[in-house]
Amino acid sequence: MQDSLKNLLGSLMIFMDKPYKPGQRIVVEGHDGFVEQIGLRSTKIRMLTGAQTSIPNERMARLDIENIGRRSFIRRQSSIRLSYDTLAAKVRKAVEIIKDILHNHEGMREELPPRVFFDEFNPDSLNIFMSYWYHPPRRWKAMQFDERINLEIMERFAEADIKLALPAIKNYLRRAVGQRPGVGVRSRNATME
Repeated sequence: MQDSLKNLLGSLMIFMDKPYKPGQRIVVEGHDGFVEQIGLRSTKIRMLTGAQTSIPNERMARLDIENIGRRSFIRRQSSIRLSYDTLAAKVRKAVEIIKDILHNHEGMREELPPRVFFDEFNPDSLNIFMSYWYHPPRRWKAMQFDERINLEIMERFAEADIKLALPAIKNYLRRAVGQRPGVGVRSRNATME
């Protein structure tokens, strides 16, 4: 009886506050999906995997809920890693290329212009930070746009002879007693020390 009362009170809070409604995508406690139904006892969510989950409204009223269905944009942040042997002039050129590609891009609003900076010396690469916002927040359209941006960066970098960094793997070899010098395993793209 006590649980039923808690769920009823939770349902009332959800109906009054309206933190989500049927059809909206939400993320709550690791569950990511679309609200199918808000009942008196529980909220049913159709997960992105296709499975359905049901969470008691008493819990839903207490949890932090990320309402993806109410976002006003999709933000993309990415790191573009350049090889450490890239000269400063080419790093500047890489930043200019990305800024040019993103200038007045599809889905951009004037108050949220793209941001591009050479921001980090990583242990194995030079890092260019890229961030932009896409409006309206339509996931598949934004992903198609991301793909076009990625391909154009690759093509323009190839034209300018700017190389992306490969992941560095370092192997430290110790010579065992009786082992011949130089015997060991060499990984692809590995740096031997």
